[in-house]
Amino acid sequence: MEPKYASLKKELKALMRQGDLLYYAMADEQGQLSEEAKSVLKEKGIELPRFNMAYDPWYSEALLVVKQIIPDRYDDFVKQYKNDKRKEIDFLTYGISDYLVGLKTTRGGGMVVADQSAAIPKMQNQNSILASAEKRFESTLFDIQEVLQADIYDSELEAARELAKKGFVRGGGAIAGVVLEKHLGHVCAHHALNSRKKHPSIADFYELLKENNIIDTAKWRFIQHLGDLRNLCDHNKEREPTKDDVFELVEGVEKVIKTVF
Repeated sequence: MEPKYASLKKELKALMRQGDLLYYAMADEQGQLSEEAKSVLKEKGIELPRFNMAYDPWYSEALLVVKQIIPDRYDDFVKQYKNDKRKEIDFLTYGISDYLVGLKTTRGGGMVVADQSAAIPKMQNQNSILASAEKRFESTLFDIQEVLQADIYDSELEAARELAKKGFVRGGGAIAGVVLEKHLGHVCAHHALNSRKKHPSIADFYELLKENNIIDTAKWRFIQHLGDLRNLCDHNKEREPTKDDVFELVEGVEKVIKTVF
């Protein structure tokens, strides 16, 4: 988990650095980049990107990061690019999409209302939002492990479903059972609930959750049924498990992941 976390953090920092360079490039194109800033960039051997060429790829990646890590700022991030609800184009509503096409608005007498320079603070705002994503990323309020674990569960359950489709019923059921066990163990750990057993089972986990009122009787019975399906796949019983048994187990585990936490 740690290498993946470090990799995501590195990618986010690279995205923020590119955002800063795009801001400098925009300011430079509009003649608003200070000589001091130009000097620093030159000393470091940093070449500014061509804004019109580099912005769209950056925006697509940054948009996904904001959507995943700070979804409450998603609309704000998009509005800096383009405000679909605007009734007129002025300095406040001018967006980066306008900058990309070189839009300039004027009023009677040729007075400029908004030109490309109006997009500079919008680029700065997008960088600020992305910076807040980094803070959220590192905050204890945002558990990156939850995001990564969810991806792993999805992949494993899909593999279980495919195995069952191809006739490997017991193998598919075993994988789904492992996902259920790992999730229940994670929920118990989240609530600081420890089993007395060295290697607790699905049954141990759902009993522990019920005893501590984390799940109600209905959920307890549902998980118990899933545990029975898992045992049917793992051990020789009176009958062989079917594809439908495994499909029911997979769908049940998906439901538990979404409702028990």
